[in-house]
Amino acid sequence: MLDEFKKFAMRGNVVDLAIGVIIGAAFGAIVNSLVADIIMPLIGAVTGGLDFSNHFTWLTNADATIKSLADARKHGAVLAWGNFLTIVLNFLIIAWVLFIVVRFINRLAPAEEKKAPALTKQEQLLTEIRDLLKNDGKTG
Repeated sequence: MLDEFKKFAMRGNVVDLAIGVIIGAAFGAIVNSLVADIIMPLIGAVTGGLDFSNHFTWLTNADATIKSLADARKHGAVLAWGNFLTIVLNFLIIAWVLFIVVRFINRLAPAEEKKAPALTKQEQLLTEIRDLLKNDGKTG
C-alpha cells in the first residue's frame, strides 16, 4: 500500500498540481496586495475616501450609536451589505487584473503553429492515388 501511495504521489500530474497550487497561492497574495495596497487607495482618493465596508442594516435591535460593523455584529444581527459590496468590488478588480496579466502573458508566448498529424500508410496511398488520377494524361 505504501508503494502504491508513492506511485500516486510522485506522478507528474500530482507534483505539477502541487507546484501550481503553491505558486497560485503566492500569486494570489501578490494580486491581493496590489488591490488592497495600490488600487483601492487610488480609488479611495479619487472618490473622496469612499468605503462601504462599515455600511450595514440592523436586522434586530437598532442601536444608532454603533457605527462600526464589528461592533454591530457583537450587539445583534446585521445585514452587512457594505462589506459584501466591497468584497464584490475587490473580486472584480482582481479578476480584471488577472485578465490583463493572462492576456499579456499570452501575447508574450509565441504562437504555436498547429501541425497536421502524420498521415497513416493508408492515407499516404490514397493521396498518391489521388495525385496520379489528377495527373492522368498530363505529362510533365
